Amino acid sequence: MRNARMGSGLSQQQLADAVGATRQTIGLIEAGRYNPSLKLCTAICKTLGKTLDDLFWE
Repeated sequence: MRNARMGSGLSQQQLADAVGATRQTIGLIEAGRYNPSLKLCTAICKTLGKTLDDLFWE
């Protein structure tokens, strides 16, 4: 997710603002220390122009 966010030119704070989360939440998701809800996952995907598979499944 970090690569997709950076590729979109967004900071953690900008992504957080766009999806209604906190910067800390985005940081924890990127570090693999937080399991986001499906609603948050889909909001992140839409904002970054990626699919759930692209960002959350290996």
